[in-house]
Amino acid sequence: MSDERYTVILGDRRYAVHRNWARLPAGQEFGFLSDLSVDGDGHVHVAQRGTDRPVLVFDREGRNIGAWGEGVLAEPHYITRGADGTFLVADRDAHQVLRFDGAGTLLQALGRRHWPSLGAPFNHPTAAALASDGEIYVADGYGNSHVHRFGADGRLLQSWGGPGTGPGAFTTPHAVVIDRRGRVLVGDRENNRVQLFDRDGRFLTEWGDFYHPMQIWIDDRDLVFVTDQIPRISLMTLDGELVGRCRGAINGAHGLAGDAEGNLYLAELPPQEITKLERLS
Repeated sequence: MSDERYTVILGDRRYAVHRNWARLPAGQEFGFLSDLSVDGDGHVHVAQRGTDRPVLVFDREGRNIGAWGEGVLAEPHYITRGADGTFLVADRDAHQVLRFDGAGTLLQALGRRHWPSLGAPFNHPTAAALASDGEIYVADGYGNSHVHRFGADGRLLQSWGGPGTGPGAFTTPHAVVIDRRGRVLVGDRENNRVQLFDRDGRFLTEWGDFYHPMQIWIDDRDLVFVTDQIPRISLMTLDGELVGRCRGAINGAHGLAGDAEGNLYLAELPPQEITKLERLS
């Protein structure tokens, strides 16, 4: 088998593809690799399901240097790092969103644990995002079809959405992120689109030409990365202009995030692996 180094391009950057980048000690196996996020030290925090080590931490070389969430997280779906360094984790099947500090200490819990609610927080939530003023937005996407807005104190401020295909309705809101313009971007997976709202939940526009969009991540240049199930990664401007596409994942990246150097990390669907797209230019 040849030892070729594959490369991909997204916009003005080229990447070398490193399969199986993250390594576990001998005798240990990954669970379902669901998502990942990078902290200020460049360490990659990987959320995995079906294991007693819910979040694994890897250094810049892909070595496992720690874990957290044991006994606290049940089935982490998405993990998102806020600008303040805390992590929001959608604990999907426990029907909660939990907030942790960088060391994995629980700081805040939204929702009543193991108490699902139809049309209200939460019913198998999928993702959460932290706004600059501390508000938290949650995609409640498997049992519900809603986005919920919370104050920094954890008080529910409003909910919007509902099942459907029209503007503002959802069929599996799977990802949520807030851009620099204060807009709420929601990956509406089974409707094959990303919907954009203002902070009060008013529908603004939608972006199409995706197949089951999974995760959304915005870099420090305000470029929007969307991974879908083609499998494919799309690179968009904040105005919705397509500026790059590639097939960086073999089986589809359920999770995607980047570091300060411009490298990207993918949590791939089964068979499990963490793929690093190393920035070349």
